Amino acid sequence: MVRPRSAEAHEKVLNAALELFAERGIDATSMDAISQASGVSKATIYNHWTDKEALLLEAMLMIHGLDREPEDVDTGDIQRDLTTVLTRKPPDKCDAVRNRLTPSLIAYSAFHPEFGREWRHRVTEPPRKCIRKILQRGISRGQLPADLDIEASVALLLGPMLYAHIFNKEDPSKAPDLGPVSAANFWRAHSLNRKERVADLGITKRTPRSKVR
Repeated sequence: MVRPRSAEAHEKVLNAALELFAERGIDATSMDAISQASGVSKATIYNHWTDKEALLLEAMLMIHGLDREPEDVDTGDIQRDLTTVLTRKPPDKCDAVRNRLTPSLIAYSAFHPEFGREWRHRVTEPPRKCIRKILQRGISRGQLPADLDIEASVALLLGPMLYAHIFNKEDPSKAPDLGPVSAANFWRAHSLNRKERVADLGITKRTPRSKVR
């Protein structure tokens, strides 16, 4: 099946922009350079993106796997669903260009705060949205307390992932996978079926020793 020319041009521009952003830096990359590298006219590029920042945002969302609505997960098991969301990773095929671009993106966001705010929102909101849905389902099904503070719960669940990301920048491969741990601890703390869940996890509750008189 032949792909529409507009789709081919769109992909060519994205790939050329990613390479130039990674090689030259974002500020040093012009739309003229992207047009020349991609073989797509500037007029066509501006038909797809209003400006360079719009193009940059789509390129970054693509390599982070955020260019599509994340799939909702509902297995009926709250802990498992939370673990799925908390352990989602960007596409492996984009690892190299993502690692090359990250320093440029950080620097660009620092000097272009509006773009930085939009980028952070687009990165953090999808998992927050998924977690909210899971927690709301848990409440409606009587698995979680009706008075559960959802926003505080989202922060508690995502906090360990942010911690690992910040403190394991030099060697991400050594970062502990805190997603399952975060989900398990949250479930043990808030589940209305905690006794059954603790038994499922193979955790033995210790009986307090009698005080010696």
